Amino acid sequence: MLFTETLRTSRRDEMIDITRQIITLIRQEDIRDGLAVIYSPHTTAGITIQENADPDVKLDVLMRLDEVYPWEHPKYRHAEGNTASHLKAMTTGTSQTIIIRDGQPLLGQWQGIYFCEFDGPRTRQYHVKVIRG
Repeated sequence: MLFTETLRTSRRDEMIDITRQIITLIRQEDIRDGLAVIYSPHTTAGITIQENADPDVKLDVLMRLDEVYPWEHPKYRHAEGNTASHLKAMTTGTSQTIIIRDGQPLLGQWQGIYFCEFDGPRTRQYHVKVIRG
């Protein structure tokens, strides 16, 4: 099954934990073993797996991405003025594939699945393809 989820971001840069939504979809489809592919169809947003125990990790990641890819740079040429958001999305990637085992995403003890916004606030979507097997 393919699912499309919609979310509203509230800041230019943020990481939104979507782990619970992914677990809900897996349970809803009664998948015991298989794969879940989570995909962002946006060029200025991404999907990543990262620590979800300490909220400061998200802040640190976003801070460093902003340092590496500052919002303004004298050599940026993109007319929309959001080159940094494209670079950040390229760095995080547009998708993650997660193994499903015993009806749960196979994540490490401290891992969570995040939708990463780099050009908000916006209404965004992400897709989840759940595959049995």
